[in-house]
Amino acid sequence: MPDDKSTILVIGTGSIGERHLRCLQRIGRREVAFCEPMEERRADVALRYGIDASLVFPTLDEALSSAEFDCAVVAAPAPFHIPLGRQLAEAGIHILMEKPLSLSLVGVAGFRRLAADRGIVVAVGYVHHAHPAIRGVKEKLDSGEFGRLLEMRFDLGQPLAHFRPAYADVYFADHEMGGGTIQDMITHFYSVGDSLAGPVDRLVTHARHLALPRVEVEDTVHTLASHGGIMASYATNMFQPANEVCVTLNCEAGSLRASYQDRRFSWISEPAGEWQHESFALDDWDEVYIRQNNAFLDAVDGKGSPVVGLESAIRTLSVNVASLESARTQSWQNVSYES
Repeated sequence: MPDDKSTILVIGTGSIGERHLRCLQRIGRREVAFCEPMEERRADVALRYGIDASLVFPTLDEALSSAEFDCAVVAAPAPFHIPLGRQLAEAGIHILMEKPLSLSLVGVAGFRRLAADRGIVVAVGYVHHAHPAIRGVKEKLDSGEFGRLLEMRFDLGQPLAHFRPAYADVYFADHEMGGGTIQDMITHFYSVGDSLAGPVDRLVTHARHLALPRVEVEDTVHTLASHGGIMASYATNMFQPANEVCVTLNCEAGSLRASYQDRRFSWISEPAGEWQHESFALDDWDEVYIRQNNAFLDAVDGKGSPVVGLESAIRTLSVNVASLESARTQSWQNVSYES
């Protein structure tokens, strides 16, 4: 291993962990090591990505006792995020943690204090913030040109079984492992909504299983939310044929729209006028992860901030918890941000 390059440790090499590993190799700013408890997968990943045996570990304990790392990606299932995060922070290792931050607020305040005391950078993988369509509408909104934001609509869906054929055999099938559409998909857009409109104060969620085979967790979610008086709606399903994301922001002086499927973001200011468009190229979703992971490494190197930090992720976790409770009780919920 080159003496002048630090090492990043990827913990877990399921589909998301493997994507992080692949993207970090493409970035090339760190040597990449990984932990994977499943022997067959561990050998396969090491072979396919050409990772030396000295950088391959079955457990985090063995990794920490065998090598030095300045940062790590936590891509294990959500119930293990906070315990792994504490172990890494205690070792002085900066953390990019996959979403959601956890399943509940238990232990989050202690982790926040530990990370602050040790000077640990904590980023959380709400990767849609790095998507060019979301970045485009946020830049337009922040410019002030369109006035105050009044209302937001998030409409999205995808054929999950096509993109992740093993969905029923992994964490998605189990709420207790971070699965279901609230914790796995719509949470991304609760987080984006927070960045655009500020924190949610009240919400109501209707969530059901409608069509996705071989699971019982919700595959369809509709949430109405108040972001301090800004009205918002979030709707998604995980079975429709089209892979689509459309985000519309209605402001005092016009409207903004992000459209993933059209590869553009748009704006309009004249009543019954014409939409104006700015297109972007995005041929590979790895590009979005590369933006996110580069920002994390920049923050570790003292050159910037992560795309989504710990405080934002704690707020989104609070929204997840309230949304799940609303779906269970069929009632409006106030969102508490005390952890």
